Amino acid sequence: MPWYNAHPDYTGVEVSLDAETAIVIGAGNVAMDVARMLALDPSELDPTDTAEHAIAALKNSNIRKVYICARRGAEHAAFTSPELRELPKLEHTNVIISKSDIDAAIVAAGDSPEKDVKSNLDAMLAIAEHEKTNHARTMEFLFHHVPTEIKGSGHVQEVVFKTPAGEKVIKAGLVISAIGYEAAPLTGITYDKGKVLNTDGRVKENIYVVGWAKRGPSGVIGTNKSDAAAVIELLISDLKAPKNSGDINDLIGAHKVITQTHWEAINTAEVSSGEPLGKPRVKVADKIELLRLGGL
Repeated sequence: MPWYNAHPDYTGVEVSLDAETAIVIGAGNVAMDVARMLALDPSELDPTDTAEHAIAALKNSNIRKVYICARRGAEHAAFTSPELRELPKLEHTNVIISKSDIDAAIVAAGDSPEKDVKSNLDAMLAIAEHEKTNHARTMEFLFHHVPTEIKGSGHVQEVVFKTPAGEKVIKAGLVISAIGYEAAPLTGITYDKGKVLNTDGRVKENIYVVGWAKRGPSGVIGTNKSDAAAVIELLISDLKAPKNSGDINDLIGAHKVITQTHWEAINTAEVSSGEPLGKPRVKVADKIELLRLGGL
């Protein structure tokens, strides 16, 4: 995901797209987004702000079949319904969900499922009942598929799954795992199921946490923005007196500080580059160039 979103740390990643079949393991929005990027016609990315290096690679991709494999039933999936409802709009990709899987999930969810679960199942049922298409590219959801082994000689060749019907083998040349998130370990910090142990974002004196490290892998960009704002309010309320240092640069030493002003300069440059191409922006992935655009 950071590779095609122009994260500077992932510009040099070589993604092998030579195989015809790819498997994405996971049942959340990250898994779905990765599968969608692999399964759509790359020409659909031309008007988007997808990283230019990723668009170039995807245009040379041989992948035509993508499986999203979830170890539990659809009622447990962590997708969000707005993202699911966008899938049938893909112009050049078959999107397949077994209706029997969704019927079983609806029964398993019971008479009064949670609102998000019902919304998800309604969206997946709509996909399952959607008029079948016949494109060269296919994205298929497989539930109750537990991966037990990845086989191959020098590269991935097949994945073995445990399913309700028994063992199942899918031949594939690319496997991507999107099964969760664990915060990077730091000395003196306590962790709980991949999250930093915290109370409303407060870890301990002078240490705070936001986003997935605070909540776990849930929510979208807007969720993280509001979460960050709430933690900043908490930090301000904890600040009893001004710090002695007058400038943040004095506190962090030789590292460069990217301020809102610097970001706005980068944003303006990216948006300006995208306008003549009909794109919302052209993302810059090179760190040195980002600093230059920011005036640093």
